[in-house]
Amino acid sequence: MDTPGITGAPDQAAPDEAAMGLGAMAARLAPLGGRYHLDGAQGWLQGRTMYGGASSFLAYAAARRQFPDLGPLRAGQIGFIAPVGEQLEIEATMLRSGRNISHVETSLYCAGALAHRTIWLFGPARDANGAVEPAAEPALLPPEDAPPLDAQEFVPDFILRMDVRRALPKDPVGAAPRGAVIRRWVRLKERGGLDPLGELIAIGDTLPPGSMRAMERRGPISSINWALTPLGNAPQTRDGWWLLETSSNFMDCGFSSETLRMWNTDGREVMRGLQSVAVFG
Repeated sequence: MDTPGITGAPDQAAPDEAAMGLGAMAARLAPLGGRYHLDGAQGWLQGRTMYGGASSFLAYAAARRQFPDLGPLRAGQIGFIAPVGEQLEIEATMLRSGRNISHVETSLYCAGALAHRTIWLFGPARDANGAVEPAAEPALLPPEDAPPLDAQEFVPDFILRMDVRRALPKDPVGAAPRGAVIRRWVRLKERGGLDPLGELIAIGDTLPPGSMRAMERRGPISSINWALTPLGNAPQTRDGWWLLETSSNFMDCGFSSETLRMWNTDGREVMRGLQSVAVFG
């Protein structure tokens, strides 16, 4: 399988790490001692850890590099275990290669400690025994007509690598909140070197959890895991825009269960996920 920016010889002398897109960083994963090494992932941090879409994409890229002949990604089960810094090592292991599904485990280490672990499920297409179309959103506000977010005093570094626009109108002053739902149009500014499913992983964890709308006071939040399922083999969209939504299913005792959904510009759902979030403050 051709995965631009993932296969091929890494270039450890790439310029200006802070300006690199994710595809360029994946191309710099250097095999050494049974692991892939990356020294420098600037520009993709949120606080003291790497943005979850970036760390998950790099793990996916390592799995693809290690096992290039597997079928398309069918699912991922991601565990955010500890903060991921700018220097990291990734180990990719085949747990089982079956006729229909291959299970690949990636383990991401920082300073010798396990920080991120994923089980990726890959499987080739076969003759269909029926079909169900993904859910459609027919009445979307097009990204070209969507207003950008208000200027904020502080945003995580990685958000500067993306274009983000409001997909729902702002609540009028004094109006009741719309619920624990956040919906935005999102586009990577640098998309080079990303295969279609890799791009979904890279961008799919961009939004804060919908539970932020239900918080009674400001405080930190932290993703604990992310289970994702792509809805198709090679999703496409217009001009790199994807519609993302996070919504809280249940929030209490300092935790929230979140559903993550993603559509293309035609309103076709392309990925769905479930995430557990720790809510502090």
